[in-house]
Amino acid sequence: MIKDIIHRNESATASDSTLEVLHRHFPECFSREGCFDIEKFKARIGQDTAVSKEGYGLSFLGRGYAQLLAATDTTTYIVPDEAHNSLPENAASRNVYISGDNLDGLKHLLKSYARRVKCIYIDPPYNTGTDGFAYCDNFNFTPEELQTKLGIGEEEAARILDMTSRGSASHSAWLMFMMPRLMLARDLLSDDGVIFISIDDNEQANLKLLCDSIFGEENFIFSAPRITKRGGKSSETVALNHDYLLLYSKTSNFVLYPITHDDPGFKNKDEFFDKRGFYKLNQTLDYDSLQYSGSLDYPIELDGRTFYPGGSEEAYRERKSGRHDRADWCWRWSPDKFKFGLENGFVEIKTSRNGTRIYTKTYQNANIEERDNGYYIEYGDRTKALSTLEFTDNTYSNDNATKDLARTMPKKIFDYTKPLSLIQTILDLSVRGSDIVVDFFSGSGTTAEAIMDWNARTGNAARYIMVQLPEPTKSGSLAKREGFSTIDEIGQRRIFRSAKAIKESSDAPIDYGFKHYTLKEPTDRTLERLESFDPTVFFADNDVLREFGPEAVLETWRVRDGYGFGAESAPVRLDTYTAHLTGKHLYMLDGGLTEDDMVALTDLYLGRADFNPENVVLFGYSFAFTETEMLRKNLMTLSDSVKNLRVNIDIRY
Repeated sequence: MIKDIIHRNESATASDSTLEVLHRHFPECFSREGCFDIEKFKARIGQDTAVSKEGYGLSFLGRGYAQLLAATDTTTYIVPDEAHNSLPENAASRNVYISGDNLDGLKHLLKSYARRVKCIYIDPPYNTGTDGFAYCDNFNFTPEELQTKLGIGEEEAARILDMTSRGSASHSAWLMFMMPRLMLARDLLSDDGVIFISIDDNEQANLKLLCDSIFGEENFIFSAPRITKRGGKSSETVALNHDYLLLYSKTSNFVLYPITHDDPGFKNKDEFFDKRGFYKLNQTLDYDSLQYSGSLDYPIELDGRTFYPGGSEEAYRERKSGRHDRADWCWRWSPDKFKFGLENGFVEIKTSRNGTRIYTKTYQNANIEERDNGYYIEYGDRTKALSTLEFTDNTYSNDNATKDLARTMPKKIFDYTKPLSLIQTILDLSVRGSDIVVDFFSGSGTTAEAIMDWNARTGNAARYIMVQLPEPTKSGSLAKREGFSTIDEIGQRRIFRSAKAIKESSDAPIDYGFKHYTLKEPTDRTLERLESFDPTVFFADNDVLREFGPEAVLETWRVRDGYGFGAESAPVRLDTYTAHLTGKHLYMLDGGLTEDDMVALTDLYLGRADFNPENVVLFGYSFAFTETEMLRKNLMTLSDSVKNLRVNIDIRY
């Protein structure tokens, strides 16, 4: 657990994450000793690959340090808020709120959600000089360690450590703060995922270059201005009335849906919603044509009834007999197109006081097209394309953000909020169904409220993961006077109140709750116990488990093993011992495993076809050496059984 991570971090270098990616995709380019062979790599990618030798890029003090922070693992552990999480509205919720440093939060999330997040939105500090940003960390590297790990000189190492300890707000400090977080965020995104970032002119140019280096220039989509306020002078010479929204994709396979709020007619949904979007009923299939076509004048038989253009069989027969010499009723679709449209959900029959008529359905993202060999469904934009000036409309201004917050919270309790309309347009562009959305600068909780309201309005089931540092509120501030000790308390309260308001107004069947977790660092006393523990001794240290808490250890392990926040464990009763089963992992936290318990465990493996956990995980401090050896010997015998089981024993410290 923590001790194992600390030891791994001691040998971590800034290039570890890059080498891990190369090792995963190009194992043939590594020697037996683990050295990367650049010549083999060049041969692997081929001589025809274009290689730039321009040498252009973003350089700043602490870049290597930022990469090192991304490569090291977090030593925090996850403490579930059991009282909150067990409430009826939260018990089954799939939304997550994490109180903790977002660098640690992202490292935990990557263990369960790598390549699973469809959309990330963040509103990081702008580094304006007045927004309170000052970089500081507690990683406690020595100058000598940085020189070794980063391959830098003594002077540069000293400058980096000075910047990390004194609370610098320089451009280099801001970039060093953002870089590891964006590197980890990239790995969270699915291959068709996107990240939206709010920023202003103080760091926009630097952020653009930083994102180019992390996501790739080819994955830049736009930098769009967003109105902040209509008027007012904010400098000596000009009124600064906009900031920016940057958008990058993970790969070229990204998906952006057309925005539809300009056409309120798209409000219906059917079984094709996930792919086609909303639809509106078009005009009736028949019409009084100025250019009558006999090939479009035919009867349609549906549900035992026969329909004629215009509704009259008598008029149809007159037209077909040639007695009408003027333009008259016919269908808009040919028989073949109608057959295709009916079979593929583009037709709807409606009955009103004027009779039963055939209507066609126009989808946001799908249309019927004709080819030489027949008809097919074309998916694409049925509404307007996004303009980079979209966010200059006043609906996206900070005034509206203030009004949004004031509907559920005391006015001006939080600075620099974003309007719900901004987040909901982002959702319109990038999210469908039960996609996961992450905001790791959660602030006042705007993103969570926007997602709930959007789900209630659109019928989607998007899930959110919020991360917010429990930063103390300022002394004398409105937030402090209202009883909020930390920023994350404001966000959680806003989510609770907005969920109540949305439910009262719509009563839509959406997820109104969230599960809450806090990231904690082990105390110095605990770290001393971890380091001094000797796994070869015959006595366990049960106090270590009590210091962490069994539920915290279980939650941390389940997230680490890929089951996600809020995963459940089923109790497995042996003789007198109880283990915890999640998926392919059987977790054992307490010591005291007896021979009778071991017999019962072996019987479970051999006697139950549905009991096949591949990993038995032990909290190493709780188990004496004799217990771990008994487990090893008995589980090894399963490989010689009829079931030919091979069980991995994972002892974690």
